[in-house]
Amino acid sequence: MLDAFLGWLGVVFVFTGVFFLFLGALGIFRLPDVFNRLQAGTKATTLGVVSTSIGVGLIAKGWILFAVALAIFLLMTNPISSHAIARASYRVGVKKYPQTDPDECEKREWKFPEGGEEK
Repeated sequence: MLDAFLGWLGVVFVFTGVFFLFLGALGIFRLPDVFNRLQAGTKATTLGVVSTSIGVGLIAKGWILFAVALAIFLLMTNPISSHAIARASYRVGVKKYPQTDPDECEKREWKFPEGGEEK
């Protein structure tokens, strides 16, 4: 009885994860600039991969430790890598979508000068 319940719960997690992975791919395809695409790709796919891996861990009992370890690793690394890519893109001067508002980073002093190197 418990195995059947955990199996169905795993299927629900897998389908939820696949749905969020689809939304992340759609966001990467549809959004206008690198910063919006990066947010869609990071948030939706993080939730999608974590949900899918937990679902697989619930379905295949021998993989639960690997699935939890993968989920923890992704929850720690995806936001950091997304932030690093967005910050590097902003500093290099990648153009943002004109209707993106506000740009709080324009007020800060840490922006690179035109030469691209920090003083």
